[in-house]
Formats: sequence, C-alpha cells, structure tokens
Amino acid sequence: MNPVHLEDLVRQNAYLRQRNAQLQEDVTELAAEAERLRQMLERLHGRRPAAPPNPLSGGQ
Repeated sequence: MNPVHLEDLVRQNAYLRQRNAQLQEDVTELAAEAERLRQMLERLHGRRPAAPPNPLSGGQ
C-alpha cells in the first residue's frame, strides 16, 4: 500500500468513527425524547379525574 492510500483510509476511518458516534448519540436522544413524549401522553390520557355525578340530572 502506498502512503497516500493509507492516509486516505486512516482519514476515512476517523470520519466514520466520528459519524458513528454522532449517530449513536442521535439515536439515544431520540429514544429519550420518545420516552418523554410517551410519559406526557400517559399523563394526559391516563389520569383524567372522573367527573362527579351531576345532582341536577339525578346522578346519571
């Protein structure tokens, strides 16, 4: 292998490692955001207080 080709491979390898780390971080952030939104949705739809019966409608 000539030195120029080897330098290109080293540079490409460094770039790919950095890009891989960035993508893994993005996936982690998206997973955290999805979890946060899921919890928010559960809070909005999971804990609705029951409306007390209306005494004027005979409790129906």
